Amino acid sequence: MPLPEPEGYAELVRRWLATFGPGTEADIVWWLGATKGAVRRALADVGAVSVTLDGGGTGWVLADDLDEEDPVEPWAALLPTLDPTVMGWKERGFYLDPADVPYLFDTNGNAGNTAWWDGRVVGCWVQDDDAAVRVLLRHDLGEEARAALDAQAERLTAWLDGVRIVNVYASPQMKGLELT
Repeated sequence: MPLPEPEGYAELVRRWLATFGPGTEADIVWWLGATKGAVRRALADVGAVSVTLDGGGTGWVLADDLDEEDPVEPWAALLPTLDPTVMGWKERGFYLDPADVPYLFDTNGNAGNTAWWDGRVVGCWVQDDDAAVRVLLRHDLGEEARAALDAQAERLTAWLDGVRIVNVYASPQMKGLELT
């Protein structure tokens, strides 16, 4: 049975915060395609708590999500086009160098395949003619990062077992385009 509109927005915002929080009001408005009024009402309805984000902005979390996270070791990941991890926020500066956006996203904000190192998008991945995965980095990250990302590329190549992925939302970097 469909929920009344305010309850529906509250449930969507609760689930968004549980998955992506902390996030800004702008993030939630963008993700939902909702009005600021609907988002503000939903934040109040779920008892969201405001927090100060790195950089000084205001974000929102669920009341039971206030504990500090333990630090983790550096990690590498290769994520597919439009993965929720990269598409969850409008304001992406905490995980992406703004100068890299035109290379890794299309003009509508859709992400292509992304390569991540230690919580940040650092490039993309593509497949060559033999379906082998290759990582294309935007910057020199050092040997540890390169080795970890290459290991993920080998792992993904083996898992795909010759299957070539076709991307509707291929980013300019994935297409090999040089932007000026």
